[in-house]
Amino acid sequence: MCQHQPACPSADSADREAARPVANHPEQGWSLLCNGVLFFEDTGELLPDGRIIAPHRPLAAAHVVRAA
Repeated sequence: MCQHQPACPSADSADREAARPVANHPEQGWSLLCNGVLFFEDTGELLPDGRIIAPHRPLAAAHVVRAA
């Protein structure tokens, strides 16, 4: 699907979420990426072959601010 140069990650690659959005519907909570992945705001994904990737939000510890 992707016509970008360099090409976006495929739907099977670990970094598939880095592909460019071709349709964005924040009011509905989803985006269609150029690799065919439906990416949902809760971080869940629907792959082009029908596989479902469960939401995988970052751990709360990732948001901790450390003092200098």
